[in-house]
Amino acid sequence: MAISKDLIQELRAETGAGIMDCKEALTQTAGDLGKAKDILRKKGLSIASKKAGRRAKEGRIASYVHLGGKVGVLIEVNCETDFVAKNEVFKRFVKDVTMQIAAQNPQYLSRENVPEEVIDRESQIFRSQIEAKSEDEAKRRVNEKLKEFFKEVCLLEQPFIKNLEITIKEYLTSVIAKTRENIVIRRFTRYGLGEELE
Repeated sequence: MAISKDLIQELRAETGAGIMDCKEALTQTAGDLGKAKDILRKKGLSIASKKAGRRAKEGRIASYVHLGGKVGVLIEVNCETDFVAKNEVFKRFVKDVTMQIAAQNPQYLSRENVPEEVIDRESQIFRSQIEAKSEDEAKRRVNEKLKEFFKEVCLLEQPFIKNLEITIKEYLTSVIAKTRENIVIRRFTRYGLGEELE
């Protein structure tokens, strides 16, 4: 099946992947746009895993102030080279993530950063809310509630506010695939006017 240039351009516009990658994905899926996107996302994951061990010491420190000066965010995002730090794809990613933090107020970067005592406390609260026929069912339902908790409080697990079909981690993976460099969200701080005074 011949893949039209328009279809390749549409996939490229939606994913940011290279023209040859888009053409190959569309050829593999006989022109199915949805399946081609899945192939490109999986390819991005494999690229990201290969880049993960590489040292990222360049990057950007960025800030974002929203709501008439009532919410502010400061973030450090690292990459491998100064060239990528100046790249528009990287800069847009950093800006998007600062807006995500301002809007969604994550408490932690990832579930690995959530202290054990917080997880234990939340598990106990969830367990007290559940009526289960067996201990196995109770554990399964507590784990489901914990997954929802992580999606709420961990930046990398939150749905991306500009595209709720992907998480911030998946967005990060796509940027790694596009830039071909390891990219790490190192740290962030969110300030809300008067929050500590309440």
